[in-house]
Amino acid sequence: MNAPWIKHYQPGVPAEIELPTESLVALYERSVAEAPDAVATEFFGRTTTYAQLGDRISRAAEGLRRLGVRRGDRVALVLPNCPQHVIAFYAVLRIGAVVVEHNPLYTERELRHMFEDHSARVAICWDVAVPKLQAMPDDIPVPTIISVNLLDAFPATKRLALGLPLAKLRAARAKLTQPSVGTLTWKKFLDGPPIDSAHPRPGVHDVAVIQYTSGTTGQPKGAMLSHYNLFSNARQGEAWMHGAKLREENFYAVLPLFHAFGMTLFLTYGILKQARLVLFPAFDVDMVLDAAQKTPPTVYCAVPPIYERTATRAKERGISLRSAKYCISGAMNLPEAVVELWESVSGGLLVEGYGMTEASPVCLGNPFAPSRRSGTIGVPFPSTRMKVVDPDDPTREVAQGERGELLLQGPQIFSGYWNNQSETEKTLLPGGWLRTGDVVTVDADGFTTIVDRVKELIITGGFNVSPSEVEEVLRAHPDITDVAVVGVPAPTGGERVAAVVILAEGSHLDENAMRSWCKERLAAYKVPRSIVAVDDLPRSMLGKVLRTQVREQFLATHH
Repeated sequence: MNAPWIKHYQPGVPAEIELPTESLVALYERSVAEAPDAVATEFFGRTTTYAQLGDRISRAAEGLRRLGVRRGDRVALVLPNCPQHVIAFYAVLRIGAVVVEHNPLYTERELRHMFEDHSARVAICWDVAVPKLQAMPDDIPVPTIISVNLLDAFPATKRLALGLPLAKLRAARAKLTQPSVGTLTWKKFLDGPPIDSAHPRPGVHDVAVIQYTSGTTGQPKGAMLSHYNLFSNARQGEAWMHGAKLREENFYAVLPLFHAFGMTLFLTYGILKQARLVLFPAFDVDMVLDAAQKTPPTVYCAVPPIYERTATRAKERGISLRSAKYCISGAMNLPEAVVELWESVSGGLLVEGYGMTEASPVCLGNPFAPSRRSGTIGVPFPSTRMKVVDPDDPTREVAQGERGELLLQGPQIFSGYWNNQSETEKTLLPGGWLRTGDVVTVDADGFTTIVDRVKELIITGGFNVSPSEVEEVLRAHPDITDVAVVGVPAPTGGERVAAVVILAEGSHLDENAMRSWCKERLAAYKVPRSIVAVDDLPRSMLGKVLRTQVREQFLATHH
């Protein structure tokens, strides 16, 4: 396959990675053996070495085995970022079971669908979230619950003096002091022998993780990611961050480990590099900067709002971030102003990348080199192929430079959705090609630009309208700070364009003026027929606006 983008890679980045032949268990066991005295995790100043991490993983794995967990069984993790999360993740994998990650701030209703779907035998759960599992309906078997107290991972001298620094955690402080009824405490769970070293390990192609997608197109679906998928993506990350050194990098885990981006960056790639994982239970800019004064970050991967807030506050406090050399932004568009702000305080380039849960998740990125191109999501990672096709006929490739749906192929691409063959067949095409649902254009060098989502295109009067295009125009209006554009049913059939906006402070909604603004910049059929103002927009946990929920809310209040 023609791959013109390879010549734009940072010097030293290979075109292909060495494909894994062992499971992720081999990945962490190698790091424990090679770097026993190196720090593996740091949490509010308390450190754990790789030798200690390996010992605790072994004891947790034996604990799971004694609870009856067997190869292929699902174990739910309902945890924020904390050392227990790292231990639990690898303990599940060590016995050949399957990790199922969950956002601990999900409601009982949101968790119920997933637990119905995966039927986990055991749940390792932040104790503040335990009542949500215990409130499950009787027809959903409640798994054995191992209750995790975050204070157990705090430095002894700080537990009472420091307290929990985030408002959400502070409110739960009283609950953290004692376990919930009917649960096993993490402390007691770890107080047992290590697993027999001869206990069978998983195979490279076994399922390692079921990762639920955000559900922007309906109920969340569980993407099955194998050891091969995740190990491959860790090696692709290692190739891309050429120059990052073994045992010398400090990875700042400000993204959640329960999200695919955070899971690969920290739990697999970070452990592969035998790095120090500096863990934060939630993003708090001052907490991050306090830590940076003692342990300077070298790998700081995040989303644009986090970069903006971190850089702005660092300037206010006079704190240096020059140590941060490797910075990848994902999940949403990276504004040029954020790039300039971050690079004015950091020690390296801020580049945009692209991934999907179904791809473990990273597939494309801008090079850490002058060849990067702002406004694009970059080029395919090593060992990754892409093509651009007609969304209505994915067997037909479009001409170079034309809009089309992005298809991806590589060792990081998942094997399908858990218990959902029909969605798997829609998403995975012959030859292992993944339909991304993203409409892109690709230039002659392979640099790719997202222009929209296939399922979010609005069809009005027979014309396709790109929500992103209309949003870009409205976002430039002086009275608007943010906007989501969706298609809603038209009285005559088909759809009409609707815009839901957040107004700038002191502004008022003037629909006619805003429509006139759009008419000067867009074809008539793209101009919103309805414009409504709201205080906020529904967003994913990484801050991306969820257009599906915007549409549902619009229909509920304006029809």
